[in-house]
Amino acid sequence: MAEEETIKLEQFLKLAQIVATGGQAKMLIQSGAVRVNGITETRRGRQLRPGDKVVVDGEELIVASE
Repeated sequence: MAEEETIKLEQFLKLAQIVATGGQAKMLIQSGAVRVNGITETRRGRQLRPGDKVVVDGEELIVASE
C-alpha cells in the first residue's frame, strides 16, 4: 500500500504563490487568515492531503495530487 501524499500547509502556500517565504506563511497562518476544510488553521505544519480545501482571503484552493 502506497503512503498517502501530504504537504505541509506552509509549503502549500508557497507552492501556490500565496506567500514568498516561510516567514510570511507563518505570519499569515498565525493571524487566523487561513482556513482548511472550513476550519481556521493556525498550525503551519498541518498536513494537507489531496482534496483538502484551503481558503486564504476569500481565495479557494484545492490540494491536488502530483
